Amino acid sequence: MKGKLFYIGLLVSFLAAGIAHYAHLDTTWQFVIACVAIVFVAGFLGRATESVAHYAGDRMGGFLNATFGNAAELIIAFFLVKDGLFEVVKASLTGAIIGNLLLVLGLSLFAGGLKYKEQSFNVKLASHNSSLMILGVVALFIPALFARGLTTDETSSMSMIVAIILIVAYLLWLYFSMVTHKSVLSDEAIEHGEAAWSKGTSIVFLILATAMVAFTSEWLVGTIEEVKDKFGLSDLFVGAFLIAIIGNAAEHSAAVMMAMKNKMGAAVEIAIGSSLQIALFVAPVLILLSFFISGSPMNIVFTTYEIAAIGVAVFITKSITQDGSTNWYEGLLLMFVYIILGVVFFLV
Repeated sequence: MKGKLFYIGLLVSFLAAGIAHYAHLDTTWQFVIACVAIVFVAGFLGRATESVAHYAGDRMGGFLNATFGNAAELIIAFFLVKDGLFEVVKASLTGAIIGNLLLVLGLSLFAGGLKYKEQSFNVKLASHNSSLMILGVVALFIPALFARGLTTDETSSMSMIVAIILIVAYLLWLYFSMVTHKSVLSDEAIEHGEAAWSKGTSIVFLILATAMVAFTSEWLVGTIEEVKDKFGLSDLFVGAFLIAIIGNAAEHSAAVMMAMKNKMGAAVEIAIGSSLQIALFVAPVLILLSFFISGSPMNIVFTTYEIAAIGVAVFITKSITQDGSTNWYEGLLLMFVYIILGVVFFLV
């Protein structure tokens, strides 16, 4: 019965969000309805991902969810880049990274920790994730530090080169973690139980859920400008928190569901893997795409606020996950840091 009610809610909310958007209802109502729809769509994506993970394994399932979950951010950012709104893109990328590390992972640790006293995952995977996160911080910090001494053309060239290096590093990480060292970085075998759907149906539903996330995200983003002006929100807060939370809705649901089923390896792969994918792949790809779709490339120079926020998020996440075990209190710590950053970004 609960399953039927969920799918009824999914269908009704999605259709209502579409009608509200295309019928041009009041912007605030469009925003609220789209938010409700994303909650259901994210839940649908989480169920589809869990079913795929039954056949693909926890690490691959987490990677697929991170990839499909980031589709919304990539689509949103693509249109922002097309319009030349580079600073908003950077703010949204910053928000997506810290949102995954602090909010998504924090909620997962907290929810899973309430049910299980302590949860564990592969320590070697945690170590490699930490190294990659630090690489992401270095790749943002160094260009920002030296950008003042470079011309516009030199900054653009530097951004393109760094972007290519990060993409290569990410692709080699996938090869390392899923081919040459797959057995070393995999968690111990976990009992999955029965999958909700067949393998083929699970894949179809995963693609369908991703498309629904993209649609609802686009409808929601279309209302943000007016909502921002109506409630007096800053561009930095909107880009780094509102858009990021909206884009991360899929990961929120899926990661928490995995943690509550004691699949912390998959939950960590969703949260941290998604941040790594944004920092090492999505952001560099957007920099390269900007050269072709806007005529002038977006540089990789982030503001001091953005770099500080990412650095803090990486530091505490590394500290908490480096031993390969988690509990509910560590989840609260991550969420507290996220709230502190949210307050500061709101006031700035």
